[in-house]
Amino acid sequence: MASIPQNIIDDLSPSATESWRTLRIMAELVTALDVMNALKVNCVSIFGSARSKPDSGEYEAAEKLAGLLVKAGFGVITGGGPGVMEAANKGASEAGGTSVGLHIKLPHEQECNKYVKTRCSFRYFFIRKFMFVKYAKAYIVMPGGMGTIDELSEAFVLAQTGKTKPFPIILYDSRFWSGLMDWLESAMIPGGFLRDDELRKLVTICDTPEEAVNLLQKIIIV
Repeated sequence: MASIPQNIIDDLSPSATESWRTLRIMAELVTALDVMNALKVNCVSIFGSARSKPDSGEYEAAEKLAGLLVKAGFGVITGGGPGVMEAANKGASEAGGTSVGLHIKLPHEQECNKYVKTRCSFRYFFIRKFMFVKYAKAYIVMPGGMGTIDELSEAFVLAQTGKTKPFPIILYDSRFWSGLMDWLESAMIPGGFLRDDELRKLVTICDTPEEAVNLLQKIIIV
């Protein structure tokens, strides 16, 4: 499928009507589908903070985790930015595997990292989120901020409501996620806003890269 020429999209000025802006949305979607459909490997989406430094525990864990995933036959998808995203792309790239970056254009914190081998660029978060879900066999959610929480919530709700096939959601680092899990178990479940079986079915906590990869190898046929 041919992508819509970029010059047509770039000609849409900020004052363009909402109706014409759908061309830009369509172009992003078509272009990303073309790129992602060319991937011939089962991929795992890894999320985490763009603010994590190379000497942080989550950066080092994400790099090791991605390398182990590649050795196990998986590809790695991230948001393509710095921090944990960079670490995961670095681990996948240096292990000789598929290293995808779904890069979003933001005013800060989001330059595409140099370890991305396959890149898609986005203006719109909702198209980017769609790509994360459509092309991932699992989510691994490292420590992060509100963007990370947003991606986690999106995946959980889509699986919970049956809008996508349930897939493993791994929260990495029990110390970081224990507060959220305690709140879900002590407030949402007793209040009837969430069922215990929904939480247990969709979410698992892991504390080492080896544990996470071993879990996925048992669930997903590469």
